Amino acid sequence: MARRYDTNDATDRVTGLREAASAVRRGELVVLPTDTVYGIGADAFSPEAVGDLLEAKGRGRNMPSPVLIGSPNTLHGLVTDFSELAWELVDAFWPGALTLVAKHQPSLAWDLGETHGTVAVRMPLHPVAIELLTEVGPMAVSSANLTGHPAPEDCDAAQAMLGDSVSVYLDGGPTPGNVPSSIVDVTRPVPVLLREGALSPDELRKVVPDLEVAN
Repeated sequence: MARRYDTNDATDRVTGLREAASAVRRGELVVLPTDTVYGIGADAFSPEAVGDLLEAKGRGRNMPSPVLIGSPNTLHGLVTDFSELAWELVDAFWPGALTLVAKHQPSLAWDLGETHGTVAVRMPLHPVAIELLTEVGPMAVSSANLTGHPAPEDCDAAQAMLGDSVSVYLDGGPTPGNVPSSIVDVTRPVPVLLREGALSPDELRKVVPDLEVAN
């Protein structure tokens, strides 16, 4: 039976975060609020848990899960060939609605799906998410919806779709909106905007004037 905690209540928040962290360490799934939409998350370094996440969403390995982190410093252990331009994007927009696609360290023992040596990584601007990520480390996190359904802006919508496939739901109230993060590929000499979301090309070009936009 899934457990749900109201993170706007101080006591429930402490208990919920403790239970969510324990669930992640056991290889179970949790739902958490972010600054974009609700996400379903698992230990990024547990291939079984990431497989369960993809299965819960009805999603194939050809759509690998992004990774959320609680601090920019975590990037040092996750990515390689991270350019100065990429760090400038981090400095300008993290925490926030910017996902960066970078080359991951080849030594990492994880399986996020068919990533072709890359990882999509983001630091969300949400205190509950950051607190959980700081406690458990990098998490594979995807929008908390069944594939083909709208991404949920509240915990009720997430729970209605995912039910008992999730162990712990952290209810932080409605999210600010359902606009997803913008995705920028920083594996190339010139960063490329793969998906426009909360950040427009014009905003990104204030930091990376030569930013390209994928067709």
